[in-house]
Amino acid sequence: MSTLNQGISGKTSVTVLVALSTFHLCNDALQSLVQSSYLNIQQTFSLNYTGIGLITLCYQIAASIFQPLVGWYTDRHPQPYSLPFGMFCSMIGLLTLAHASSYPMVLLAVVLIGIGSAIFHPESSRLSYLGSGGRFGFAQSLFQVGGNFGSSLGPLIVAAWVVHMTDLSWFALIPLVAMLMTLPICQWYKRQIHVIREKRKAANLTKPTSPLPTRTVALSLCVLLVLIFSKYVYWASLGSYYMLYLKAKFQVPDDTALHCLFLFSFSVAAGTMIGGPIGDRIGRKYVIWVSILGVAPFTMLLPHVNSLPLTCVLTVIIGLVLSSAFSAILIFAQELMPGKVGMIAGMFFGFAFGIAGISSAILGRIADIHGIEYVYKLCSYLPLLGIFTIFLPNLRKIKSQQPSEQK
Repeated sequence: MSTLNQGISGKTSVTVLVALSTFHLCNDALQSLVQSSYLNIQQTFSLNYTGIGLITLCYQIAASIFQPLVGWYTDRHPQPYSLPFGMFCSMIGLLTLAHASSYPMVLLAVVLIGIGSAIFHPESSRLSYLGSGGRFGFAQSLFQVGGNFGSSLGPLIVAAWVVHMTDLSWFALIPLVAMLMTLPICQWYKRQIHVIREKRKAANLTKPTSPLPTRTVALSLCVLLVLIFSKYVYWASLGSYYMLYLKAKFQVPDDTALHCLFLFSFSVAAGTMIGGPIGDRIGRKYVIWVSILGVAPFTMLLPHVNSLPLTCVLTVIIGLVLSSAFSAILIFAQELMPGKVGMIAGMFFGFAFGIAGISSAILGRIADIHGIEYVYKLCSYLPLLGIFTIFLPNLRKIKSQQPSEQK
């Protein structure tokens, strides 16, 4: 049996997971090109912080609105070839951005890239779930780390190429190659769908149900969304304004700001890879505790540091710790509502993107009024919302208490 078929037998299909992670890298590298080009866009169109925030808002809202709908639909009607179609939308968006001659064209470009991302995430998350072989945290982390590493490449690409050259169109080769890469995975997914349906029909299986009361599930989902809110509002302050913050506070050149953003983005990729496997071993609730609440001392210290090297060290620590939460939160939510992998992935990715977009626009307006340093002081307290983790049930303990025939 080939590695691509191992997901059917319940084994972890590393080939599928690595391929998905690579595809996620390509997808998020395109998105990162947008954020990493903010300095150029700001100078070209003479934008203030509000104008930059609006670009992020348009991208994130386009991604957030469609993701839950895509997840809900594909839970019922899986679409094996949706991944290359999503990448095609992103490619058109990138080409539009490369040739944008006005600010509205920039907004249209990021909306197209956002739609591509919305199509990509729910189905690819389901694919990583199918290929996990039960190692859900590991699979989700491996999938996520590809995206985070892709995000970290954006600043380097811009620093090495776009700052010194002009045309983004060459990077349309990334989605073009990625679309070809996904075809074997789409065929594997198609086989998986058929086998799972046949097995379910033969065993006369009913849809899986949550081991918890509906009220507990609803409360837990609300808590997880609060944690996503705290993480992604803070994330928006770094993703959209970190380079501008460094330029305003330390008067660094563009290349230095881009390299600092790369260090932060790379730390995010490393933290993501750590969080999932640890959650598989010790329980996801503990990972969420440490990741959200544990990062608060560092976020509160960051705005008061007047040294560029120390600022970079703190943001690397923040990236490592805070990024370990998302895989744990997403798998926790999927375990709360078994059988709704796509809908949960779409809802949480969509909510995260939407919150990041709205908060980027609001934070941009605040920065115009009070200054960019005030934004970081204001956002530094958000990780304290991690205290709400106390209301989450211990799913690991609940599962261990279930009768073996119900597991």
